[in-house]
Amino acid sequence: MSKRVLTTESGAPIADNQNSATAGVGGPILLQDQHLLEKLARFNRERIPERVVHARGSGAYGFFEVTDDVTGFTKAAFLSEVGKKTETFIRFSTVADSLGGADAVRDPRGFALKFYTEEGNYDLVGNNTPVFFIKDPIKFPDFIHSQKRDPFTGKQEADNVWDFWAHAPEATHQITWLMGDRGIPASYRHMNGYGSHTYQWTNEAGEAFFVKYHFKTNQGIRSLSADQAAELVGKDANSHQTDLLQAIERGVNPSWTLYVQVMPAAEAAEYRFNPFDLTKVWPHSDYPLQRVGRLVLDRNPENVFAEVEQAAFSPNNFVPGIGPSPDKMLQGRLFAYADAHRYRLGVNHTLLPVNAPKATTAQNYGRDGFMATRNGSRHDKNYEPNSYQGPAQTDAALSAPLAIHGWTGTHEAPAHTKDDDFFQAGELYRLMSEDEKGRLVANIAGGLSQVSREDVIEKNLAHFAAADADYGKRVAEAVRALRED
Repeated sequence: MSKRVLTTESGAPIADNQNSATAGVGGPILLQDQHLLEKLARFNRERIPERVVHARGSGAYGFFEVTDDVTGFTKAAFLSEVGKKTETFIRFSTVADSLGGADAVRDPRGFALKFYTEEGNYDLVGNNTPVFFIKDPIKFPDFIHSQKRDPFTGKQEADNVWDFWAHAPEATHQITWLMGDRGIPASYRHMNGYGSHTYQWTNEAGEAFFVKYHFKTNQGIRSLSADQAAELVGKDANSHQTDLLQAIERGVNPSWTLYVQVMPAAEAAEYRFNPFDLTKVWPHSDYPLQRVGRLVLDRNPENVFAEVEQAAFSPNNFVPGIGPSPDKMLQGRLFAYADAHRYRLGVNHTLLPVNAPKATTAQNYGRDGFMATRNGSRHDKNYEPNSYQGPAQTDAALSAPLAIHGWTGTHEAPAHTKDDDFFQAGELYRLMSEDEKGRLVANIAGGLSQVSREDVIEKNLAHFAAADADYGKRVAEAVRALRED
C-alpha cells in the first residue's frame, strides 16, 4: 500500500520533511523555505488561552436515555417519552488549577454536559457538589483570584484563600463539602454530578416548575484521603484522565442516574429560605428526588484538543421547556461562559464539530468573524425579517416568564424566613460519622493553621462555630495544636 503524500497546508507536496533548505551544504537557512516557516509558525500557535477556571479537564461521548415520564413538568423534546435516547458529550474538570495541574487534588469538579437534542444543543453546566462558595456573580472574580496563584509569590497562598472565606460566611456550607470526605473523588466515574443552580421547567400547558438536577453515580461514591491523593499524584498526575479513558476503552461504560427535585413555581416566594441561593440545598424531605433517566458514557474522543479543550458549554444554551431562574449566580454565568469561549475560541466556536448541533441544524444570520465557515450563498440574506424565505422566529417562548417587581439597584438577595449562612453547613456536619468529622476537622485545620493573621483565623473559626458548636470547638482546638507545634 502506497503512503499518503505529505503536503503543506495549501496542499502542495513536500519533498523533504527532515532537512531545512540552506544556502549550500552547512550554510544558513533560507527565508524562502516555506514549509519550515509554516511549520514553525503553526507550532507557535498550537495553544489557545486555557480556561481561567476548569482548565484541567477530561471528556467523553455517550447518551442520555429517558426512563420515567416527566412530561407533566417539561415540554423538552429530548425528555418527551420513555426510552428516548439523546447523544451527549461531557467534560469533567478541576476548578482552580491550570491545564498542567494534577487530577487528584482537593477541589470541586466540573460536571458539564451537552445534550445534542433535535431542538438544539442543551448545556447543563454543574459541579460534583450541590452548592457553591458564593451567591452573587459580582464576587466570582474576587473569589477565583483568592484561590489562584498569588501575583507576588506565584503560588496558592493560605492567607488569600482563608481571608476571602473569612469575609464570605455563605461559603461555610461549601467549605464543609470540600474539606469533607468527598473533597477528592477517587475518579470522575465515582462522584455525583449536580446542576447546582435552580432551573425552570415549563410543560405544554405553560405551567412553570423550578428544578434541581442530581446525577447519582451508578459506580458508587469513592473518594481519596489527603495522603492517598498525594501518593496518587506522585504516581500519575493524570489519574482521573487515565481512569476514564481506560474504563471506556475496556467497555466498562460509566453511568449516572438522573433525578430532579421539582418545586411548583408558586411555592418559591414563600419557601423558608431563598430557593435560588446557590449556597443552599433543598432538603429531600421537602422536595423528594424524582427519577428522570440515565446517562451512559461509551466513547472516548479521538482528539483531546479538538473535542475536550475546544468543547464550549454555556448555561444559556436552553431548549423549549427549560429556562433560567432568578438564581443570581446562574444569571451571571448566562453571559460569562459564552463570552469566555468567544475569547478563547473565537466568535465562530459554535461551528466546531464538538459544539455544533448534531440532531438539528443551526440557522441564523450570524456572519463573518475569524474562521467563518458558514457564510451562506448569494441567495442567503444576512438580515431579518426578509422576503427570501430566511429563518424566522417561532413566537413560542422557551420557558415561562418570570414575574419581576420593585426598584432597580444593587440589592442584597431577598430574605426568607429561615435564610441563614450556617444552618445547612451544620446540618451536613451533624450527618457525618465521627471518623468523617475527624477527617473534615483535620483537613480544615491543615489549611487554616497556615494563615499568618490571627484575625482571619478567628473570623473563620466563628463561622464553623455558628454552624455547629462542636464543629467550631474541634476546628479551633486542631488549629491551635498545629500552630503550637
